[in-house]
Amino acid sequence: MASSKNNTMVFLFLLVTLLIGSSSAQLSTSFYSKSCPKLYQTVKSTVQSAIKKETRMGASLLRLFFHDCFVNGCDGSLLLDDTSSFTGEKRAAPNVNSVRGFEVIDNIKSAVEKACPGVVSCADILAVTARDSVVILGGPNWNVKLGRRDARTASQGAANSSIPAPTFNLNRLISSFSAVGLSTKDMVALSGAHTIGQARCTTFRARIYNETNNIDSSFARTRQNSCPRNSGSGDNNLAPLDLQTPSKFDNNYFKNLVNKKGLLHSDQQLFNGGSADSIVRSYINNPSSFNSDFVTAMIKMGDIRPLTGSNGEIRKNCRRRN
Repeated sequence: MASSKNNTMVFLFLLVTLLIGSSSAQLSTSFYSKSCPKLYQTVKSTVQSAIKKETRMGASLLRLFFHDCFVNGCDGSLLLDDTSSFTGEKRAAPNVNSVRGFEVIDNIKSAVEKACPGVVSCADILAVTARDSVVILGGPNWNVKLGRRDARTASQGAANSSIPAPTFNLNRLISSFSAVGLSTKDMVALSGAHTIGQARCTTFRARIYNETNNIDSSFARTRQNSCPRNSGSGDNNLAPLDLQTPSKFDNNYFKNLVNKKGLLHSDQQLFNGGSADSIVRSYINNPSSFNSDFVTAMIKMGDIRPLTGSNGEIRKNCRRRN
């Protein structure tokens, strides 16, 4: 009998320990409420200044969070610079000459370090910055879950294989998002982030010249004016991802798709006779539904494999390990 009671006590102790360990590893919207109470205002003021200087920066900052989370989780690994002994993710195919805004993150980190030194991770700064960028450009607001720590490693190979490409068809898009725990609805909602920002000619050249069956002809001709057919000419020329309101977070991106005016191949795949068509139509008819689903998807994406507790570190400089 005594042995049975002892076993029960041991089980209860292990259960409590497990629960405490589990809860400590959870992200929380109030994680820095005491340790860095000025975090939100510090981040937002810097983001506002950056977007005021260049509106496109809002989309770029949002994209940083996306490209970070899709590669081994939301751990700030994307921000690490290459060194003679370390290869990071910045020069992976989906990132090189493409992702931008690192200097803005540097400025935010410096401001946050002045407010509360050694407390806030670069991974969490990316999460807050992404939310603020959306809000500043007219999109929905949400409470950001925080408590991530920064990775000491990065993987160029994982970046090459994990980040969805603009050439993906619908099935590959669905599979890519499913691999990190995101549903088809999450995928369509997050793709709605293309309501802001611009893309380089190299990412949409094949679509505007070759996809004659599912692209509006006048739209294609307009884009061809600034994106020559031959590779190597005008590769970095930009075009808005949302034809109508490229600097405002709204649902016009989805209206473009129905009119066959998606800029990227992967954009138009969301409305091309497939399983995502009905979701696109619902976001056109109900903008609040898009906003709600976008927020849900952003929070889910922010939950992808975060480092918490004693894992990782709190970087002093987002570009290098401590």
